[in-house]
Amino acid sequence: EQGGGRVALTREDDRIIPLARRPEIARELDADLFLSIHADSAGDYSDVSGATVYTLSEKASSRAAARFAARENDADRLNGIEVEGQNDTVSKMLVELSQGRTQEMSTEFSRLFEREGQGRIAFHPTALRQASLVVLKAPDVPAVLFESGFVTNREDRAKLTTEEGRGQYAQVLARAIRAYFSDRISTEVALTPAPGARSL
Repeated sequence: EQGGGRVALTREDDRIIPLARRPEIARELDADLFLSIHADSAGDYSDVSGATVYTLSEKASSRAAARFAARENDADRLNGIEVEGQNDTVSKMLVELSQGRTQEMSTEFSRLFEREGQGRIAFHPTALRQASLVVLKAPDVPAVLFESGFVTNREDRAKLTTEEGRGQYAQVLARAIRAYFSDRISTEVALTPAPGARSL
């Protein structure tokens, strides 16, 4: 807890939690924001570097985002977890439900994160992306997936494997989270009628 906020982790060890279960944990905790934090890889392309932030969209913002979503969504199968009962119809319905206000809030946070990170962490040239990621499909919890950098890049890896480097990412996330909730509170106060005000 810091500044009135409460943080809950989906896990504190290396056990695997199915992708669809992760946002469900956020929903069960009545979370106001869900962050999925990762480190990316680019095969042999060691020159690819920088942080990226993904929000949910059925239509990917680029081919790279679509490839990333396919790889990320396949993580359960690669980790030996078979997720049954999911189909394209359900996925489309969840994506549609995730639009509107929840999606706007997710996008707002991604932009705040990029703003707070300028000059503090290195971003990929295309830092804000959209993709159909299973882990972001809670229909009522604003959610983003943060790729902190590429383990296949020497400079990114150096940041990710040092306490100081990880601290920089954590500070930027904390600043963005505080800004996000400060904006939310300001918006709610502005929309709340003054005592004794009459509705038209």
